[in-house]
Amino acid sequence: MTTTPLDIAIIGAGPAGLTAALRLHQKGFRPRIYETVPELRPLGVGIDVKVYGSREIEELGLLEEFRAISVDARESIFYNKYGQEIYAELCGVHMGYLHEQRFVHRGYLQMLLYRTVLERLGEDAVVSGVRCTGYTNHDDRVTLHLDGAPDVTADLAIAADGIKSAVRQQMHPEHSEPVYSGITMWRGTTLMEPFGSGGTILHIGAPQSSSMIVYPIANDFEGTGKVLVNWVVEAMRDETVEDWNQRGTVEEILPYYEQCEIVHLDVRQMLRDAREVYLFPLIRHEPLDNWIDGRMVLIGDAAHAMYPRGGNGACQAIVDGGALAHHLAAGGDVDAALRAFQEQRLKAVNGMVMAHRGEGYEVIRRMVEDRTGGEMFTDIEQVLPLAEADAIFSKYHSMVGQPRPGHEAGEATGFRTANVGRR
Repeated sequence: MTTTPLDIAIIGAGPAGLTAALRLHQKGFRPRIYETVPELRPLGVGIDVKVYGSREIEELGLLEEFRAISVDARESIFYNKYGQEIYAELCGVHMGYLHEQRFVHRGYLQMLLYRTVLERLGEDAVVSGVRCTGYTNHDDRVTLHLDGAPDVTADLAIAADGIKSAVRQQMHPEHSEPVYSGITMWRGTTLMEPFGSGGTILHIGAPQSSSMIVYPIANDFEGTGKVLVNWVVEAMRDETVEDWNQRGTVEEILPYYEQCEIVHLDVRQMLRDAREVYLFPLIRHEPLDNWIDGRMVLIGDAAHAMYPRGGNGACQAIVDGGALAHHLAAGGDVDAALRAFQEQRLKAVNGMVMAHRGEGYEVIRRMVEDRTGGEMFTDIEQVLPLAEADAIFSKYHSMVGQPRPGHEAGEATGFRTANVGRR
């Protein structure tokens, strides 16, 4: 473990910045975080934490605490717009992975990381109410220009300041104007009775018109005996601004699910009972060819903002911190460590950014809609053979860094249940 006195500043106390701080602390560093909001609160909705994200959390020594605030993912089931089952697969350890896949409220995860930073690094490790507006590099130092506090100079600064990163805008002004994709997400939570196995994620609808993802993020929420369910709907809409906190309504999306009948979930009632509804447009941020400028480095959404599909954006942000800490702790030159970090991460994550502009494994629902002409099917095997769907899923899981167990041996890992072909 290194004992270097390297002075490190982190911009942003989201999951990326907090995880980076904890990873650096494990390696003997003591970074300080500068956060815009005066007080962190558990805001947001759900995150699907993939197996490699759970591995990172376990390596931070937080697995038990993480389990206490999250839901074990057991199976993932795909339906067409009528509620007919297309495909299913097990999740996490139930599939045979060594680590769990878990569903969690983003704010609860952030607050767990925040509390841990304060416990391990000290109460002064996070400076709140301070916004970074830009930076100036020196030979081997960097100065952060702060609104709300005097400027800070450090040996290294890590920009984890999210999708609206001021640092990225300065580093890459040519990418300062993101492009709206034409797709908007309606994001909400509903307090309701458990459905499925209690750890089921549902993928519903025809992407040509609208697509819905549903999964539980908290059991026995606030002692009610009910689960807090996260749902996300994608559909076309006029342009909106890139803001996680825009309010929306379910009236715009209810018509997409008038014909949807799923045995263990009343989709329309779930939407009507929403506790809150937010709008978020899918914005195209072009992949960057460089995350480093002198002693400033980008991580998380500031480096590789991707469509928030499948949980990989948040999980890749968490991975960044561990990778960067590893290279900095190797004991060599700081600039060489930054280059090694970028060489390890940039190309692979940029590939994910581009892949998420497509539909990933969600493409199977589009394929079924096209092959049936939008009608109900009688035999899904005649529309989308299980072997074909399995191949699509295996390719996707390998691309994001979690190859399916048994795939190399040719073992099928997806399945279909008795609900297949229901009319």
